[in-house]
Amino acid sequence: MSKIDEIRAEMVTAMKNKDKARKDTLSMLLAALKNKAIDKREDLTEAEEFEVIKKEIKQTKETLEMAPADRADIIEECEARIKVLSEFAPEEMSEDAIREVVNEVIASLGLSNPTAKEKGKIMKELMPKVKGKADGSLVNKIVGEILA
Repeated sequence: MSKIDEIRAEMVTAMKNKDKARKDTLSMLLAALKNKAIDKREDLTEAEEFEVIKKEIKQTKETLEMAPADRADIIEECEARIKVLSEFAPEEMSEDAIREVVNEVIASLGLSNPTAKEKGKIMKELMPKVKGKADGSLVNKIVGEILA
């Protein structure tokens, strides 16, 4: 079952339960997935579906960060939306798992004592292995810590 079908089924359930906030979030996500498929002119792969979901989560988090502290309605709406979107997002890698992959990449490149100059080379090898599974800023931070 594709994510579009899964989300559509969840949206129907939300409508039956009269859960307007959940239905609206799922509707927005469904529209984003359909638009991406239309732009691509073919069905989305699982990785592309996850990419769209992560993008929606990221945009909602940015909205949450920019919301004034006195606007509790916006904050609550964003938090609820992130919770719903997270149900469909892929499992994120833990910091330990990322460190393991970083160390494997460093070993495969034959770097016994890597320096900050070699960060680009390491990231070039590393990012394809963790793309879609880990947050890029977290990966960057971990690589920086290892090279320090």
